[in-house]
Amino acid sequence: MDVRKTLKKIRIDAYSLLEKVRKQKPVVHHLTNWVTIYDCANIVKTLGASPVMAHAKEEVGEMAKIASSLVLNIGTLTPEFVESMKTAAKSANEKGIPVILDVCGAGATQLRDKKSFELLDETKIDIIKGNTSEIARIGGEKVKTKGVDAGHVGKNMVTIAQDLAKTRECIVVVTGKEDIVTNGKETYIVKNGHSMMTHVVGTGCMAASIIGTFAAVESDLAYAAASALACFGIAAECAAKISTGPATFKEKLFDSIFKLDKKTIEKMQKVEC
Repeated sequence: MDVRKTLKKIRIDAYSLLEKVRKQKPVVHHLTNWVTIYDCANIVKTLGASPVMAHAKEEVGEMAKIASSLVLNIGTLTPEFVESMKTAAKSANEKGIPVILDVCGAGATQLRDKKSFELLDETKIDIIKGNTSEIARIGGEKVKTKGVDAGHVGKNMVTIAQDLAKTRECIVVVTGKEDIVTNGKETYIVKNGHSMMTHVVGTGCMAASIIGTFAAVESDLAYAAASALACFGIAAECAAKISTGPATFKEKLFDSIFKLDKKTIEKMQKVEC
């Protein structure tokens, strides 16, 4: 059965979570992609939260203790960097804050697959995030990722995501033309966003950071992720209207996120559950 056919349009109060972020200003600790680290920090700051990008193994455990969430991204991984991620994640697990893992490039090389599974097996990951082929690979499918761009997946992505969520007992987020968020039982489809996002390096990494920011203020992590992606997608739609190409789009994307208000979010959100 096609799960999507049973989903209905709903209205989520994504603005209330954005407002909590702006009021609480949570610390969001990152060990992330060196290509996009500035954008990840800036997007969190634009939301109203406090990003920190500490990565040295000697301090990541201590830094995680003062954070409200932890975002890991293997986009520019090295074995040593992943060891720092493990240390940070274990510290976050002890504190009880959510850990988000962006399996960037999983399915492209054996190293990325191996290190993704090490993180999943040796620490508690609360949210796994990736594009279609990345999530399919982590879900056990034999697919290839084109560097960090999604490769072809022949099976139903909702089913793959739900099965992975049940197996790993976590939230699974699949980003794409339509974003999928599931805990294995409850599934959200977020249809906000714009094709211009695919022309800017780092929007996927920024999505993980936004999810981590919303997860810092909301214990229902599936709801937090869906709300985060709705806000990000709405901001992208607003930015695209006043952009002339990728460069101006990226600039306007940050401005649009900063200016998001309740009326805009409620009017533009396109979420099914």
